Amino acid sequence: QLQLVESGGSLVQPGGSLRLSCTTSGSTLAWHAIGWFHQAPGKEREWVSCISSSGETTIYADFVKGRLNISRDNRKNMVWLQMNSLKPSDTGAYYCAADSVACSDFEGDFGSWGQGTQIAVSS
Repeated sequence: QLQLVESGGSLVQPGGSLRLSCTTSGSTLAWHAIGWFHQAPGKEREWVSCISSSGETTIYADFVKGRLNISRDNRKNMVWLQMNSLKPSDTGAYYCAADSVACSDFEGDFGSWGQGTQIAVSS
């Protein structure tokens, strides 16, 4: 089973940028689509983005389109989420998760999860 560890969370000012990393191990990353999810304080977790196993297909939630970019390097066992033009509403925990079938925006399709990394967008 794929293990995932997120990193890169920080405090950042509105309009700033961050790059979150998802380091994987325990299985072949190339067999999995990877998604990113966001959980704001006191709210339900929501899907943000997904990248297919090959990296050829990427999809984004409407509220992040144009601000985020998901990428991966299967040889390095890494997935990244570049976040630009950050807003206070982006504050919260970010999780990467693995789907063994195909890219999805449904949380239930993702079987393996990291522990999350926290970002805070505030002046």
